[in-house]
Amino acid sequence: MKKVVLAYSGGLDTSYCLKYLKNEKGYEVHTVLINTGGFDEEELAAIEERAYELGSAQHANLTIVDKYYDKAIKYLIYGNVLKNNTYPLSVSAERVFQAIEAIKYAKSVGAEAIAHGSTGAGNDQIRFDLIFQTIAPEIEIITPIRDLKLSRQEEVDYLSKNGVHYSWEKAQYSINKGLWGTSVGGKETLTSNQSLPSEAYPSQLQKTGEEKVTLQFEKGQLVGINGTLDTPTKNIVALEKLANAYAIGRDTHVGDTIIGIKGRVGFEAAAPLIIIKAHHLLEKHTLGKWQQYWKEQLGNWYGMLFHEGQFLDPVMRNIEAFLEDTQTTVNGTVIVSLKPYHFTLDGIESENDLMNTGFGQYGEMNNAWTSDDAKGFIKILGNAQNIFSSVNKLTHD
Repeated sequence: MKKVVLAYSGGLDTSYCLKYLKNEKGYEVHTVLINTGGFDEEELAAIEERAYELGSAQHANLTIVDKYYDKAIKYLIYGNVLKNNTYPLSVSAERVFQAIEAIKYAKSVGAEAIAHGSTGAGNDQIRFDLIFQTIAPEIEIITPIRDLKLSRQEEVDYLSKNGVHYSWEKAQYSINKGLWGTSVGGKETLTSNQSLPSEAYPSQLQKTGEEKVTLQFEKGQLVGINGTLDTPTKNIVALEKLANAYAIGRDTHVGDTIIGIKGRVGFEAAAPLIIIKAHHLLEKHTLGKWQQYWKEQLGNWYGMLFHEGQFLDPVMRNIEAFLEDTQTTVNGTVIVSLKPYHFTLDGIESENDLMNTGFGQYGEMNNAWTSDDAKGFIKILGNAQNIFSSVNKLTHD
């Protein structure tokens, strides 16, 4: 009997794949869940139990939260990556790492094939397949949902016929939770004019008023919250808990998919959005003009390539080296105010703050140059445009 490893989440699509591969194709199905921060121990245990109930021959839960942070999220923060100035790559980044760990697991158990539950109309199919075929081109890739062009209702009906009850109400919204945010897809995100209902988001408003939070960064990494030091991954979780009480981080991302069609998805990513914006503010104070300029260019490219599943391209390691090198002076504390449904950045404190009053205060006082210095600088700065205007007799009407 051929052995197939199924990248499993416990959701509708992978539940269907497990049952289909076992019953219709006769595979010995091994399931693996790659936890990138979306599941607690109780949830992992429930998913494992469910996998065995559906017919998994062997199930494994692999938690890679710290690895995911060190090899991915850290660089997304360094690069201030927000796809289309909106989306912090909540799912796209974790899919890449789920694919890497799933195919490594398939190789370790000697599987002839690996399967996933992606459709043929989204980005995940590309992220999974690109990683699988790069790391283990000898292993066959099986994609039942994509190949059979199944609707969610057809998946529910098939499971029902095979003795598996799956709530249609639950199936209407697809929720993917991870350390770097939660995506929410539903019938509203298939349109261009409807918004997700408030109850579709995993976190609901619990607090009103305003709460001050301080975020401490060292070399670009979040090392403390409100004066308490901890690991970056634990700080992300702690900040998410604080901000979720204010229902912060809700938005809808609209973008161009890898396959060329427009896509729309809702998400909730309180901690990622706060961290990226706070980190960016700190960089404005602690980095030079050209550092910020080239970081913006390369950070944008890094996010786009990551989003489109090109994580294993060697240029990604080159960009990561650049991004990390820029973080030496990104140290200090950012003061943030949490409020219902939004947050504000109040300011920073840093020994590396280049807004140093000893050199001058913008629009007020020059301490490091004279009036004549300023006049000479402006005259030379204008030389090129003055010469061009004179030679070409421009009137600038």
